[in-house]
Amino acid sequence: MRGSHARLNQTIVHAMLRWLSALALFLAAPAFAQAPHLEGGRLIVDGKPFLIRGGELGNSSATDRAWLAPHWQRLKALHLNTVLAPVTWEAIEPEEGRFDFSSLDWLVEDARANDMRLVLLWFGSWKNSMSTYVPAWVKRDGKRFPRSTGKDGQPQDILSVFGKATRDADARAFAALMKHLKAIDDGRHTVLMVQVENEIGFLPTAREHGPLADAAFAKWKGGEEAFTARHYARWANAVAEAGKREYALPMYVNGAQGRPGKLPGDYPSGGPLAHLMRIWREAAPAIDMLAPDIYFPNFAGIADGYAVPGNPLFVPEANQAGDPRAPANAMRVIGKHGAIGFSPFAIENIADKDRLGSFYAMLEQLTPALFAASARAGFAPPVSFEGVVDSAPQAATLGGYVLTVGFVDPWTPKDKQEPAEHGGILLWLGGEDYLVAGSGITVTFGPRIGLDFVEEGRFVDGKWVAGRRLNGDETHQGRHVRLPPGQFGIQKVRLYRY
Repeated sequence: MRGSHARLNQTIVHAMLRWLSALALFLAAPAFAQAPHLEGGRLIVDGKPFLIRGGELGNSSATDRAWLAPHWQRLKALHLNTVLAPVTWEAIEPEEGRFDFSSLDWLVEDARANDMRLVLLWFGSWKNSMSTYVPAWVKRDGKRFPRSTGKDGQPQDILSVFGKATRDADARAFAALMKHLKAIDDGRHTVLMVQVENEIGFLPTAREHGPLADAAFAKWKGGEEAFTARHYARWANAVAEAGKREYALPMYVNGAQGRPGKLPGDYPSGGPLAHLMRIWREAAPAIDMLAPDIYFPNFAGIADGYAVPGNPLFVPEANQAGDPRAPANAMRVIGKHGAIGFSPFAIENIADKDRLGSFYAMLEQLTPALFAASARAGFAPPVSFEGVVDSAPQAATLGGYVLTVGFVDPWTPKDKQEPAEHGGILLWLGGEDYLVAGSGITVTFGPRIGLDFVEEGRFVDGKWVAGRRLNGDETHQGRHVRLPPGQFGIQKVRLYRY
C-alpha cells in the first residue's frame, strides 16, 4: 500500500508539473501567438487593438476567384484593412460528410497576398431569413430537415428552427469549417471574426407554425416575437459553441432592422435586434455581440440601441457602398461609442475615387492616437427615418473643457454643403492638447478659453508631422478650429485659460 501511495503521489506531482509548464508557456507566449479576441470592448489582434476599416462583399462575389482578383488592389487603394466575405454551407459540404474547403483556402490566400484581413460570414441555415444556402442534400430531404409552416398551414421554403437534425448538421459543418480555419490560419490571423448565419429572423409572420412550433408556443409565457427570438438565439448559440470548440474566434450575429411602425413578420421577427438584446444575450452566451445592419437614414438612432455595456459595437453592413454619409456615420460610432469597425455593403461596387477612401486614409493615420487617447468623442448630425437632418451643434466635455461642434460651415454657402455628410472625432491627448479630425465641422470652446496654437498635420508611422501653423483667418482670429467641407483633415490644438 505504501508503494501504491508513493506512485500515486508521484503521478499527481508529475501532472501538476505538466500543467504548470503549460501555463508558463501560455503566459510567456508572444502576443501574436494569441488568436484575435475581444478585451475591454476592443478587438485585439496580435496583441494590439485593431480597428476594422471594412467593406462587405456582395453575396456572390467570393464564389469566383478570377472574378474577385482585380478588386483586391482597388480595395487596398481605398485603405481598407478588412474584407467581410461569405463562406457558404452549400460550397463546403456538397455531400454530407464530405468537405471541400477550396473556396475558403483561396480566399485566405488572396487576402494575405493583398495584406488584407477577413471577417467570414457563415451562410448556413438562414441568410436573410431564407434557407437558400444550405446544401442540396438538405434542401431535398424535408422529412429529415423539416421546413417551417405558415399560419395557413402551408409549408415554406424556410428551415424550421425546431429541426434538431438540421441544427446539428449546421453545427457540424460550422465546426468543420472552424477546425480547417485553425489549421490554415492559426498564428497568421488573417481571419479576425466570424458571423454566425446572416440576418436571422422569421417572415412573414411573428413566429412559425406547425405541430412542433405550436406545441412549444403553447408552453411559452410571452409574446410571439420573444418566442421566436429565444429559439433562434439557442440555435445560433449551438452553432457558435460547436465552432468555438475548434477555434475560439470572436463571433457575432447581425440584425436586419424594421421600419418604424411595422409589426414582427413585416420585418424579420425575432432577429438580433436592439429591443430583443436581453433575450439573445441570455439564450446565446457563445455569441460575443449583436451587430446592426443599417440601411435606413436614422443611422444614429439604430446604432445607439446596440451601444450597451457588454456588447461591443460593430456595423457590418453600413448601407450600400457609396453612401456619402458613410464617413460621418463612421466617425460618430467610432468616436462616440468606440465601435470596433465599420463596413459598407457591396464594397466591390464602390467608385475608385469615393470619399470613403480618403476618410479611411485619415482614419488609418489616426488609429494609434485613437487608442492611446485619454478620452474621445464622435459627432455627426442625426437624421430621422424620414430624412430630416438635425444640424444643431453638439457638445462634449473632454479633459475639463467643453467643446462644441457645429456642422454648418460658416465660410461655405449653405446651398453648397450637405451638413449630414459632416462629422468628426475629437481626441483628448492629455493636459491641454487635443486632436480634431474630420470634415465640415467647426469646434468652439467655452468662455475665457483661447487657442495656444493650432496646426494641421498628419501621422507618419505613428508620429505627428506638423504642417501649417494655423492662425488669423484660418482660426477666425482665435475663435474656432475649422475643418473645411469636401476634404478630411487632422489638426492638433492646444488650449489655455485666461
